[in-house]
Amino acid sequence: MKLQGIFPPLTTPFAADGEIDLAALKCNITRYNKTRLAGYVMNGSTSESVLLTWDEIDRLWGTAREFAGPGKILIAGTGAESTRETIRHTKRAAELGFDAALVRTPSYYKPFMTFEAEAAHFTRVADASPIPVLIYSVPVFTNYTVEAPLVARLSAHKNIVGIKDSSGNVQRIADIVHTTHMNFNTLTGSAMTLEEAIEAGACGAILAVSCVFPEACAEFYDAMRKGDKERIQQLKKQAIGPAATLGSKYGIAGIKYALDRLGYKGGAPRAPLMPISESAMAEIEGLLAGATTSAAAD
Repeated sequence: MKLQGIFPPLTTPFAADGEIDLAALKCNITRYNKTRLAGYVMNGSTSESVLLTWDEIDRLWGTAREFAGPGKILIAGTGAESTRETIRHTKRAAELGFDAALVRTPSYYKPFMTFEAEAAHFTRVADASPIPVLIYSVPVFTNYTVEAPLVARLSAHKNIVGIKDSSGNVQRIADIVHTTHMNFNTLTGSAMTLEEAIEAGACGAILAVSCVFPEACAEFYDAMRKGDKERIQQLKKQAIGPAATLGSKYGIAGIKYALDRLGYKGGAPRAPLMPISESAMAEIEGLLAGATTSAAAD
């Protein structure tokens, strides 16, 4: 499996009563199908995955599989704290027709999540999985970083085909690229270091900001592949720069508000996450206006 390009970790729309809104998800996916996004990640961090029940996740996965356009790669976030449960969810994603599983590191018992414990976890999941497995390292939420030596060891498994590294550490990306085989897929989850990560050898990215600026992010990737330095700088101003405000400053609530302003189905986040303030709304609207004006000028 070769994973190249930009993948958005799709947000989860909620109805006014707080239930998941599958019709809204369908609308978003139908619109994303018209872009050059390589595929979709369901049940990632930006999907509010830890705030969803597995029954809800199953229904979201089914909707994504039904409405994803031809050629769009579907990746399911199947990670749980126990190896047993992770395997169960990974098999369910395979049953629904997903192409790969994104498996986060178990982290609740962090003091005991040693190199060997994590290696055994991913190996057992990969052994049992009917679909290829991607390691998911997201230390900002789990406080556990998958370092290059562990990735190198796991990459020898025929069913572990890549990693999403969301640390933003470009040297770590380079170390992973240099210590794994050439067909291993190293994806970054950091928009702010996207250019540097691709230069270091990353083959693509799973980016929250691509939910908001899908075409600009896809074009940025294409410009990187072509070495179009002028276009790279233009697109950094339009889409990659705003990622700092949308993602790092305002998180999922900010991303969802931006989606609403751009005609997608964003909506409110699920508690305990809070909606953004009116001042944040004004800042995001200015950011979006600037990005739209910049794109139009180009």
